[in-house]
Amino acid sequence: MKTLVIGANGQIGRQFCELAHEADVPIRAMIRDTSQQAWFQERGIETVLADLEGDFRKAFYGCDQVLFAAGSGPHTGSDKTLMIDLYGALSAIDLAASLGIGRFIMVSAMRADQVLEAPAKLRPYMAAKHAADAHLRASKVPYVILKPGRLTDEAATQRVTTDAANADDNRISRANVAHALLEVVRNRELRQREFSLLDGNTAIAEALR
Repeated sequence: MKTLVIGANGQIGRQFCELAHEADVPIRAMIRDTSQQAWFQERGIETVLADLEGDFRKAFYGCDQVLFAAGSGPHTGSDKTLMIDLYGALSAIDLAASLGIGRFIMVSAMRADQVLEAPAKLRPYMAAKHAADAHLRASKVPYVILKPGRLTDEAATQRVTTDAANADDNRISRANVAHALLEVVRNRELRQREFSLLDGNTAIAEALR
């Protein structure tokens, strides 16, 4: 069975897809239009055309778990935050529940439950993540929620911490998030778990144990 990767064309999504393909982990990359296909086809990664703002039920067929790594991005308005980070996530969770998907892996954000403590321009995004996380917890779908800190483009160290309270910094590289997602996808025993995720000194497999 396959993992459906929603948000496969994003910065974390692409890195995860490449890692998963290299590790022979079966995935299906959900992309929005044909202009995004070439990168995946060159690497031999299966794709499905579907839009989070429309009907994307067909993307789930033949998959037994879902990785939601989609995001509207920092250069869009609150309208896209509502449609992608909130409505898209809620719709994906509801589809997963109705289709009996075995597990839903959510890329959220650290301190998404502290919406009013975020900078004003980030509050719509954090509110969307907070609501999506709550919807996932209340669903009947087994889940894992990863909550990365501030994302950077540093190279992967494959060493992280989940102890945000005692971390020296609030950053994590997108590359380390992608490696952590691969660990979660491969470890089917992880369920009903939530992890903050920052760059640290602990091997990923040990940190997510």
